[in-house]
Amino acid sequence: MADDWRGWMGNSRDGVYRETGIIDEIPDSGLPVKWRVPIYSGYAGPAAANGRVFVFDYQQTSGDAFNNPGERAELNGQERLVALDAASGKILWVHSYHCPYRVSYPNGPRCTPTLDNEHVFILGSEGDLKCLQAADGKIVWSRSLKRDLNAEVPIWGFASHPLVDGNLLYTMVGGEGQGVVAFDKRTGEIRWKALDAKAGYCPLSIIQAGQARQLIAFHPEAVVSLNPENGKQNWSIPMQPSYEMSIARPMIEGNRMYASSIHNEAVLIELAADQAKAKEIWRGEPKSAVHSGNATPVLMDGVIYGTDCVEGCLIAVDGKTGSRLWKTFEATQPSEERFVKHGTAFLTRLGDSNRFLVMGETGDLQIAELSEQGYTSRGRFHALEPTAECFGRSVVWSHPAYANQTAYIRNDKEIVAVDLARQAADK
Repeated sequence: MADDWRGWMGNSRDGVYRETGIIDEIPDSGLPVKWRVPIYSGYAGPAAANGRVFVFDYQQTSGDAFNNPGERAELNGQERLVALDAASGKILWVHSYHCPYRVSYPNGPRCTPTLDNEHVFILGSEGDLKCLQAADGKIVWSRSLKRDLNAEVPIWGFASHPLVDGNLLYTMVGGEGQGVVAFDKRTGEIRWKALDAKAGYCPLSIIQAGQARQLIAFHPEAVVSLNPENGKQNWSIPMQPSYEMSIARPMIEGNRMYASSIHNEAVLIELAADQAKAKEIWRGEPKSAVHSGNATPVLMDGVIYGTDCVEGCLIAVDGKTGSRLWKTFEATQPSEERFVKHGTAFLTRLGDSNRFLVMGETGDLQIAELSEQGYTSRGRFHALEPTAECFGRSVVWSHPAYANQTAYIRNDKEIVAVDLARQAADK
């Protein structure tokens, strides 16, 4: 069974890859590479659907690009959306537009393109929100969050991957009464605004809980549930990450939701069964829970798995108590280096198994089994070089797309298609 990957963390934003015929382990000989295509820089992961792959990048033309978490770099260049043929890597079309940058860590766009059946939606680092025809890249509509809504660009740029549901497109915007904004996906017209909140960096998601569909937003002061039809607030749980870095999507399993952010902020939330309400169960403390940065944790069988920004390793946490079960550096830095700030690995579950595709910041793709007992690697393949910089080391900070029995992975120089088909690995 084939599966598309229509946006960040998959079609359902749950980090589960449901395609069949995928390898169970990576052989020592590695994995076949279908193609490699040069691109420019960016943190935005690819999206893949209907035989095409979409990747969003930044072509710098002037300015001094540097990474200082407290200072905005000023660059000139253009943001580009590139559409490629999924089978061959051939570039089908490119949409580009002039876009001066004034953000920290100015590698490029943060937001993965989002697809519906006919269109592709992008949100650039400086707030350019666009709808294009997926077939040929022609613009359907375009908005500027800065110009049209007078929104402040966060120091690390806009990062809330657009969410499409029905005829609406949602994203974090930021400002008085417009922390979250719903647009008509067909026209770009505003349908509703909600929340006095800064934008932060977290993508929105829609869940089914309490006999209602709920739009979940994590902004720099709270985790909030809204009615996706009109923006009316259902509940709010206070949570204030350092440096306003609300990044990782709050994830759910059953009636439990885990929200995590850097340093010491984390909370487990219980969702009511019969109405759209919630309550706090426990809060993470230093040396407990897992405090994630730019990689979203996952919940499986009552255990929370995530990379910790303080210790730089992958940590397993008992969901009932918040206590740590184990930790490992195999996912993030499998070398002699055993302490890294913001160690990153993107976890993608393979169906309903306990096996995961693990994309580490070193450019290594792994298959691993995760359980409350520990982490078991089932092979590793060095897919591409880490090209971005973080605290003096080179990293890959881009979530792959998984579709067509293939992993589509990018850095700041290329996008690569790695064959994950069971038959290909056996050859």
